[in-house]
Amino acid sequence: MPHDIVVGVDGSAAGLAAAHWAAQEAQRRGRGLTVVHAWHRHARPAPYIPMDSNEHDCAEQLLREAVRSVRAAHPGLRITDRLVCDATVTALLAASADADLLVLGSLGLGALSGFVTGSVSQRVVGRSARPVVLVRAGRGAADEHLPATDGVAPEEIPTTPYRRVVLGLRTDRPCDELIEFAFDAARRRDTGLRVVHAFRTPFRPAPAASAPLVTVAPEGPALVPQPRAQTLADEERALTAVLRPWREKYPTVPVTEAVTEGRATVALVRATRDAGLLVVGRRTTDHRVGAHTGPVTHAVLHHVGCPVAVVPHD
Repeated sequence: MPHDIVVGVDGSAAGLAAAHWAAQEAQRRGRGLTVVHAWHRHARPAPYIPMDSNEHDCAEQLLREAVRSVRAAHPGLRITDRLVCDATVTALLAASADADLLVLGSLGLGALSGFVTGSVSQRVVGRSARPVVLVRAGRGAADEHLPATDGVAPEEIPTTPYRRVVLGLRTDRPCDELIEFAFDAARRRDTGLRVVHAFRTPFRPAPAASAPLVTVAPEGPALVPQPRAQTLADEERALTAVLRPWREKYPTVPVTEAVTEGRATVALVRATRDAGLLVVGRRTTDHRVGAHTGPVTHAVLHHVGCPVAVVPHD
């Protein structure tokens, strides 16, 4: 059964950018768009509420203006608006429970300032059972496409090729939901997929006492780094093996594999400089108290400029 794309708006530029990104994604998927705004009833009206109005009326106007902007840019798209008086995180999670994905705005680079308050985006990403896409303020339709040549009219931008999709992937714990989301996103955009895997050279027991010691485990054998060339070859083979069935399932998607030694965050930030979308995962089987996104996902949400899709998986 087809499900809508859900986007949360809050009156910010980031929220409006998220709404327009979500509308484009809904059109790519042949889905409708549900625009949600959550508002709170306070004992005293907030300072920004005009004297001749109330919180409900202001919230209704904010939602109406966001929907009007999206309708003007995406005529023909089925749009539903939903005004909810509830806690923001609760409202967004409930509205997106059966959605294809949830889209939120995120403020500028350098911090996950997020949606409405600093912690809301992070809490939603950490608790959502559906994929969540975070979109920066200032992102527009043209940013999803490669630079247009001189003389191209704005209405011709959608005909220029899309920027590639980037997938951050671990080979020791691959996940079908994550990989399929990335391949499907690239297929819908008729663009390439770059799969990035970063690794750290493992240590192994030293073959002899005379071998150069890198570190010594307490009361254990000396450890030396495994030869880098061997490790790189092993990691490349592992990534190729993981992607083989997905290449067969999506034969029209051009795939490039990038295996690098070092920190995954650094590799992903570098790979997404000219990307249209980054896809990363979040494990839902982490039983620590609270909502967690994982260190790599948390870091790229801080530092990557393109939209970031966070896909929950076991």
